[in-house]
Amino acid sequence: MQRAPAFGPVHQPEPVGLHTLLERTADRTPEGIALRFGPEQWSFRELDGLANAAARLLADHGVGPGVRVAMMASNRPEFPMLVFGVLKLGASVVMVSPAWKEGEVVHAFELTGPVLVVCDGSTPDVLPSSVTEDRVLHLDDDRIHAELLTRSGTRKDLQADWTHREAVLVFSSGTTGLPKAVRHTHGSLEVATHHWISALGLSADDRLQVATPPFHILGLLNLLAAGAAGAGVRLHARFDLDALLHHIEADRITLEMAVAPIALAMADHPDLERYDLSSLRYIMWGATPVTESVAQRVTQRTGVAFLPAYGASEVPVITANPVRRPDVWRLDSAGLPLHDVRLRIVDLETGEALEPGGTGEIQVLSASAMAGYLPEHADAEAFVDGWYRTGDVGWVEPEGWLHITDRVKEMIKVKGFQVAPAEVEAVLHGHDAVADCAVFGVPDPATGEAVVAAVTLKDGAAATATDLEALVADRLAAYKRLSAVHVVDEIPRLPSGKVLRRVLRDRLAPPT
Repeated sequence: MQRAPAFGPVHQPEPVGLHTLLERTADRTPEGIALRFGPEQWSFRELDGLANAAARLLADHGVGPGVRVAMMASNRPEFPMLVFGVLKLGASVVMVSPAWKEGEVVHAFELTGPVLVVCDGSTPDVLPSSVTEDRVLHLDDDRIHAELLTRSGTRKDLQADWTHREAVLVFSSGTTGLPKAVRHTHGSLEVATHHWISALGLSADDRLQVATPPFHILGLLNLLAAGAAGAGVRLHARFDLDALLHHIEADRITLEMAVAPIALAMADHPDLERYDLSSLRYIMWGATPVTESVAQRVTQRTGVAFLPAYGASEVPVITANPVRRPDVWRLDSAGLPLHDVRLRIVDLETGEALEPGGTGEIQVLSASAMAGYLPEHADAEAFVDGWYRTGDVGWVEPEGWLHITDRVKEMIKVKGFQVAPAEVEAVLHGHDAVADCAVFGVPDPATGEAVVAAVTLKDGAAATATDLEALVADRLAAYKRLSAVHVVDEIPRLPSGKVLRRVLRDRLAPPT
């Protein structure tokens, strides 16, 4: 498949442990600021030393090569210190959301079998009964806090097959069932880290923010890439748009990340113009296809352009708009494949590879692909001849530009025609009264499925179901028309920004 000359071949160095990327930066620029949290900050030398202290603390609690440690903590400076500490010991990190309920946590622990749990707040309340007190490291304990943040440690030279050594387990979104654990090795995540540095054009001159949960692949990748490139990170305890905008101005942040809810909040912020965002090189849009009307509103109000990119928990970096060529950035495309990443589009029914322009499932071949799932039997459906099946639907231009239209399992079939929810949502987002929306299919005896929308309205704005149905009917083919519109208080989303269509379907159109 041809592609535009944006991301050429890249030299992949001999695989090393992910922690080595941080150690090299600490040796190269020891006094560079690595991490900011509130009024505090740590240099790369200090961050590496605290990671060494974390490794020593973890070893005292039985952590060593080949075991797993569950990280179930909120956004706090100890998070990256402990992650690097686990990796330095040759152990692997299981990323567990502290917002999960007991059943979800039990499922995650049964899949991964961690020997130790690192947590904070009230998360011990939802731990499985099989997890004894001696297997819990609570970060709100003053003794643990002092051990991590006031002491340092020396590096230990651990020899291992880093290409195949398990490093991190993150969980799939679980939009169609219980989440699967995605297993990444040091080798796969090192490739992904180099790809992400390239996609961002990241250097020691950059500063970025992490406000989304770092247990998600995007937050984790930002921490790894910044550590490797020598860029500074401001970590936020929680997402607060005004705090993010303030620190862009105060810290002279050079690049910002925006999943769909953040971009929408920026577009609707009443005082966006009073913040000085001139230090930003761009705003990266990831996790979901770009909503062009939202991105355009932000750019019109701030002068900052968006740089779309595309990845998945299983293959963290797949495509990006070429960061060095802002003159060719596009909101309608997730960009071009990174370096040695290969794409193909296959027919949804036959699985046959399609020529450019054909719409089907996006499949990826990359050295950054996961080692596999837990449970392992899920791998059978995840790969075809080594190609990862993304579950996303899209098409590719002859020059390599990728277009993502929707999810395979979320496509709506009306009279045999495929309807992409994202296409209908893009039309609804263009209405002045619509703040957010989600489109999904419900069973229909006459057409197979019917197209239904849930919308939230902007404060003080008004729009009737008839208005919105007419808008879609005017813009799209007859089989894509809405059969119903529900006005709701909120569109349920994952932290990554992905819409929980199943939740809306069950709530608004329960099975009869």
